[in-house]
Amino acid sequence: MGTSPVRLSLAAIGLSVLLTSGARAREIPARLGDPAFWEIVTGLSEESGRFPGQYMSNEDSALVVIPELRRRTAPGGVYIGVGSEQNFTYIAATRPRLAFIVDIRRENMLQHLLYKALFELSGDRADFVSRVFSRPRPPGLETETDVRTLFARYAETGTDASLIAQNTAEAIDLLVGGHGFPLTGEDQAAIRRIGEAMAAAGPDTLQGMGDPTNPSYARLMAATDLEGGLESYLASEENFRIVKDLESRNLVVPLVGDFAGDRAIEGIGDYLRERDAVADVFYVSNVERYLFDQGEPGMRFYRNVESLPLSGSALFIRSVTSDISYRLGIPIPDQPTKWRTFLFSIDDCLGDFAAGRIGNYRELFDLGFADRVNR
Repeated sequence: MGTSPVRLSLAAIGLSVLLTSGARAREIPARLGDPAFWEIVTGLSEESGRFPGQYMSNEDSALVVIPELRRRTAPGGVYIGVGSEQNFTYIAATRPRLAFIVDIRRENMLQHLLYKALFELSGDRADFVSRVFSRPRPPGLETETDVRTLFARYAETGTDASLIAQNTAEAIDLLVGGHGFPLTGEDQAAIRRIGEAMAAAGPDTLQGMGDPTNPSYARLMAATDLEGGLESYLASEENFRIVKDLESRNLVVPLVGDFAGDRAIEGIGDYLRERDAVADVFYVSNVERYLFDQGEPGMRFYRNVESLPLSGSALFIRSVTSDISYRLGIPIPDQPTKWRTFLFSIDDCLGDFAAGRIGNYRELFDLGFADRVNR
């Protein structure tokens, strides 16, 4: 049987890493060289699917699981996630050595490249917020400034049209000229469009799709867990710098990928397996709902997860809206949020799948729910 193009590409990536970073074989490097990073992005990405795009999360319950997530994961693992900026909060909490963001929308991959450039260009959180929303930095903001004050001060400033053009130009120049990523003219135009849309909305107006009552970017960044702890990736300079450091070393890798596809997740598995590495967190949001609605893709997703090398304590982070949970009869805890976010043992879920006990979205939450969630 011949070798697949994906495996050939992965072998080339491994060689590139060895030549450019000096890392030993079968080891995740401390830094991915620019050619190796781009080869993973292009080699493992799939064709973009059609799905409504959005520029930020609408999940107001993401922070609820952060204390338990920290207790159940150890720094230095491998993170896989989907979607936009909520991944940065989970990355800051788990401190992985490598992260993959897999989303069916190519625009999401491009937004993460824009974020990557803005992280690298920014000296601190206040500088980052200034660049993301193209607003002049208010005086007096320090690294110790609390997140609520940070966004309150930016609420007093307006978007500067000249900064929008400057910030997107600097980001694209870093990606193309600095890193050497061969972004097409269409990709560059999309990055400019994303930057302009986020800046035009601003941190107090930009919100996730689906409901006009969804929290704004500023509110999500200043939200707390159930114990009142500030947990977002912009809640502290320490959290911000965890993500900035990984982005600067090319270790947050965005992919265009279908959870039920034949390349992205299997390719991540091959990459990790060749380096004796395992995944320990997989943030799936509510994607499984859409896969199970399509029938067979729900089953294919679980077969893809089975192909991943996983730690024995690996976790799914799942989210479900309260209206869907009520409609399906999913038991959920009483919380002051529209969404509910849970931690599930991946081993338990794969065992249920192998035994034929998972056939639809509802059954993901049926089996030993009280014993398996946040235990």
